[in-house]
Amino acid sequence: MREFNVIIPDSLYQQVAELVEQESICLDQWVAIALSAQVSAWMTQDYVVERAKRGNWEQFKQVLMKVPDVEPEEFDKL
Repeated sequence: MREFNVIIPDSLYQQVAELVEQESICLDQWVAIALSAQVSAWMTQDYVVERAKRGNWEQFKQVLMKVPDVEPEEFDKL
């Protein structure tokens, strides 16, 4: 494990302190969870962008052409 110091605004610290108290977890655990969630979001975004680069619009349109042009079932209507 690693340790690092971070300087954050007092207002953000106060919000985090309140959340930590509400959740009854230690600050270190809360920060690790928050960082993990953000890293996961960034990695997912990068993955989607890379996958999109491999996409082919013409192939996508060909697949859509195979979908029947019918009204949705009653339970699928908005």
